[in-house]
Amino acid sequence: MTTSHLTHWIAGRPWTGTAERHGDVYDPATGRITAQVDFAGPEVVDEAVGAAVDAFREWRNTSVAKRTGVLFAFRELLNARRDELAALIVSEHGKVHSDALGEVARGLEVVEYACGIPQLAKGSYTEQASTGVDVYSLRQPLGPVAIISPFNFPAMVPMWFFPLAIATGNTVVVKPSEKDPSAANFLAGLWREAGLPDGVFNVVHGDKAAVDRLLEHPDIKAVSFVGSTPVARHVYETGTRHGKRVQALGGAKNHMLVLPDADLDLAADAAVNAGYGAAGERCMAVSVLVAVDPVGDDLVARIKQRIATLTVGPGSAPGSAMGPLVTGAHRDKVTAYLDAGTADGAVLATDGRKHAIDGDPGGFWLGPTLFDHVRPGMSVYDDEIFGPVLSVVRVPSYDAGLALINANPYGNGTALFTCDGGAARRFQHEVEVGMVGINVPIPVPVAYYSFGGWKSSLFGDAHAYGEDGVRFFTRGKAVTQRWPDPSHAGLNLGFPTNS
Repeated sequence: MTTSHLTHWIAGRPWTGTAERHGDVYDPATGRITAQVDFAGPEVVDEAVGAAVDAFREWRNTSVAKRTGVLFAFRELLNARRDELAALIVSEHGKVHSDALGEVARGLEVVEYACGIPQLAKGSYTEQASTGVDVYSLRQPLGPVAIISPFNFPAMVPMWFFPLAIATGNTVVVKPSEKDPSAANFLAGLWREAGLPDGVFNVVHGDKAAVDRLLEHPDIKAVSFVGSTPVARHVYETGTRHGKRVQALGGAKNHMLVLPDADLDLAADAAVNAGYGAAGERCMAVSVLVAVDPVGDDLVARIKQRIATLTVGPGSAPGSAMGPLVTGAHRDKVTAYLDAGTADGAVLATDGRKHAIDGDPGGFWLGPTLFDHVRPGMSVYDDEIFGPVLSVVRVPSYDAGLALINANPYGNGTALFTCDGGAARRFQHEVEVGMVGINVPIPVPVAYYSFGGWKSSLFGDAHAYGEDGVRFFTRGKAVTQRWPDPSHAGLNLGFPTNS
């Protein structure tokens, strides 16, 4: 089978150099290598950052009206070609096509939000703050910024950041995951077609060597990262040590608390959808279902019934509900937790290794897996598995469930299923988690709010997109001014233009 070649995108075009190192890109549904991607060393990263530095001089001085026009053009192109981008994601990540389309749609929301940048980034003005003195504030771009994104959302996660970074006048270097790198290049092509000046949006591929150079580079002013907690901590500590503004979103262990009064069919559907969608490779996946007595047995039975109906197969197949995992190594790592959980005393209620697979046997498959009677201290509870493994923990009361959630070192997302409004209001007030769903299993905020967790799920104090995103990619300036005499502008009867 012929493999394709993927390289960096620098200064508005594919890189023409020769890479010393490469990485293999797989089709997870077959296990076959489909492409080779160039890996950037420090010198290639420097080239991309240099292009961003050069472009920043012009882009920061481009009018807000022109910047907004480019954003609207990009939005139209992305919307028109969303199916093509989704197919790319399926081919390299493995998620089903409808899920990939959903990923693109959620990223598109942030693009649309960024189209409102004239309103979002405007300052304030106080006339006559003192006699003859006016004071006003404004927000200005930082300069070249870096975006380091994970494999599980190769389009959506970069779009959490770069629309607002570009809208506010910054230039961007994206380092996507080497596991599914094509989406970033596809987006770069759309930006060029939309009229974005060369060098405003750049892509470098690679591994830790590229990441560390971005974190150390003196011309990178800010870093946005999404990934595991250990790497997020490294990104935050290294970036801030080099004087950069950093938002580093880490891992998760999201709990879904089900009270006895909940609609159990709704809860079971939600647990399956949120636990096994994208093969569990989501930072907002529900990985722990906390059942308040006496509903545990009933919930487990309903979930098992639903799992048995799921078709596991290629993401491109219309009938597939769940696709493969992203790589063979990751599949093997997730599978190892099945033996570890059993050894720790958890009950393996549904073994994903025995689930029928409707696909190539060489693919990176693992069916939906359900553990019951899980407790803290077991690896299936303590670790972020990042696969199709759902653990059920039994608790005697709401208070015990809340204490369990609040004791967890992660604080990304959580959900409560109940028909009791008082319990829901108490939960959203008391739970120590950054994003909360009430009868909503994956509470990812819409684009005009902000995404981010608490505790070990976030390093830095700025969440992604929304108002936090605008503030992260700009810095404030206050101006105090006095003018002794009014100026005379002369006559001009023409209609004022916006350019």
